[in-house]
Amino acid sequence: MTPRPAAGTRARRGARAPRGGSAAPRTKRGASVAGTLRGPGTLRAPRPRAVSSTYARIYAVVRRIPRGRVATYGEVAAAAGFPHAPRLAGYALYALPEGTPLPWHRVVGAGGRLTLARLSPDGALTQRMRLEREGVRFDARGRVALPPRERSRRSGGARRARARDE
Repeated sequence: MTPRPAAGTRARRGARAPRGGSAAPRTKRGASVAGTLRGPGTLRAPRPRAVSSTYARIYAVVRRIPRGRVATYGEVAAAAGFPHAPRLAGYALYALPEGTPLPWHRVVGAGGRLTLARLSPDGALTQRMRLEREGVRFDARGRVALPPRERSRRSGGARRARARDE
């Protein structure tokens, strides 16, 4: 015998029709799916999304990455003016439409990982092939060989050295 879900679980999962009489499925923005139909059985083409100024700044940084070079999500976010927000760069690149001319494949995860592999193995293979075609080298673990990092200003090394000298 299977256990019954706790009270309210079915409502959160959407198993019940919403109160108010309308049982049409809803999209993210609250419009009904039936409202997107134009004529019998034809779907209206989706409107192109307006790019937010935040994403536009991230895209501008990605456009400036030269061929044969890579940048991490953290480096892209910091260059766009969003230090400590690498996920924001990831969200922006995830929102790109398929077939975009933006060189999205030049952005990798920390340590040179191809983080796209978690979402789409085919996408990670595409990314690797594009990078290899541009001359980017990979190590035995399948990571991009990144140049050594400079120490960030937040590290206490410079402050400790000054304190020692005083």
